[in-house]
Amino acid sequence: MLPLWTGPVETAPLKGGLSNESFIATDSSGKYVVRFGHDFPMHHVWREHEAMASQAAHAAGFAPELVYAEPGVMVFRFIEALTYAEENVRSNIPRVTAFIRDFHTTMPQHVSGSGRIFWVFHVIRDYVHTLKAGNSRMLSELPRYLALANEFEAAQVPLPIVYTHNDLLPANFLDDGERIWLIDYEYAGFGTAMFDLAGVASNAIFDPDNDRELLSLYFGKEPDAALLQSFAAMKCASLLREAMWSMVSEIHLDAPGVDYVAYTQENLDRLAPVLDAYRGQYGEAST
Repeated sequence: MLPLWTGPVETAPLKGGLSNESFIATDSSGKYVVRFGHDFPMHHVWREHEAMASQAAHAAGFAPELVYAEPGVMVFRFIEALTYAEENVRSNIPRVTAFIRDFHTTMPQHVSGSGRIFWVFHVIRDYVHTLKAGNSRMLSELPRYLALANEFEAAQVPLPIVYTHNDLLPANFLDDGERIWLIDYEYAGFGTAMFDLAGVASNAIFDPDNDRELLSLYFGKEPDAALLQSFAAMKCASLLREAMWSMVSEIHLDAPGVDYVAYTQENLDRLAPVLDAYRGQYGEAST
């Protein structure tokens, strides 16, 4: 029993998480989301940092309030809101883009502690080390994944360093009818805007017109050829990272009801046409 509860507590499981267990808890003071999860070093997840980022995001007006935290558990105030699916993101591109831009520029004023960096190409390379050490079933594919990461990194254009969320799955956006909220700050840190932009696009299956709208709204101008290639490469990197996250989870995690092998394949299947489109537009990398 957590010390914040007032009177009897009713709980119900909250489904959908891939690594943490969550519940809705209601007592006489209101309704809350209780999230259980420990540090995941293999995924660069440290709960102390997540709690700081969550508190900063609430102070900046982007996230629900974190009302209680102790090792292994965090309790957030519940918000009555629509949880986005892919089609909700696509139908709200102007609102989502404005939210992301505001988040990137406002959050550095609220975060504290050491300046954690998120660079997806380092994440992919570190996942290769982790998968080798764990004798992953995907060992034969790792050299190809490394080559892809190096290729996509070389296509990146210089951008300002901002504070990024780095896990913009549709289900992490909540809409209460008046405003958008963003949850789950496990991977938040400093980086360029491109991973968040590519992540929201790849996770919500944007088409080329959606991509151009997103980039034009975010940067305030039509994207040039270099920016378009950088974005296309990062979309591939985003999907590759998600697939490799699942490969690592196959070895190290055991969340109830989650089939990591199937989730790995789902993301590899999503990567294939995006990579084919990239190859069709930009060709094979020179060696």
